[in-house]
Amino acid sequence: MASTSDFRSAMILKIEGELWSIVDFQHVKIGRGGAFVRTKLKNIQSGRVLEKTFRAGEKVDEARLERRSTQYLYREGEHLVVMDNETFEQIHLDAGLLDTSIKFLKEGENISLLMHNDSPVGAEIPFFVELKVVSTAPGFKGDTVSGTTKPAVLETGGKVQVPLFIEEGEIIRIDTRTGTYIERVR
Repeated sequence: MASTSDFRSAMILKIEGELWSIVDFQHVKIGRGGAFVRTKLKNIQSGRVLEKTFRAGEKVDEARLERRSTQYLYREGEHLVVMDNETFEQIHLDAGLLDTSIKFLKEGENISLLMHNDSPVGAEIPFFVELKVVSTAPGFKGDTVSGTTKPAVLETGGKVQVPLFIEEGEIIRIDTRTGTYIERVR
């Protein structure tokens, strides 16, 4: 059990049987009344955001999550098959755990799994990945300074906006958190 004075960003709480991550919190003390803590919580499984107020000193259940290093093997319908890097056990994940970053996931890539009671509740891929551009419109000479972009299809099937000088077959670095082009890899 944790108290509201122990709150910190990214702390995981168990509220009514569901896991919630603290996105933001603020201790508030008004003139005559008691103090309270205003929080913004995000559901780990569904991604739903909730604002909740706790009385100062109120006890809450803190959930302990274990982080496991795994390797993405292949996709099987709506599930991803990953292998635990320590035990070599294969785990079937719901593709929804990765949200939009799944379009940048390449076979053989390492994934960090968040486990609660030996069941996966979240997954994170590396912040930056290097992928090959499979298809994009040709760039025109002299358009390299204008700052405009064009769509490009990557080897994983994901789409990203790239500068006009990027051509098919080039390898680019992508930020998976925002889904944006970072730089060309030489």
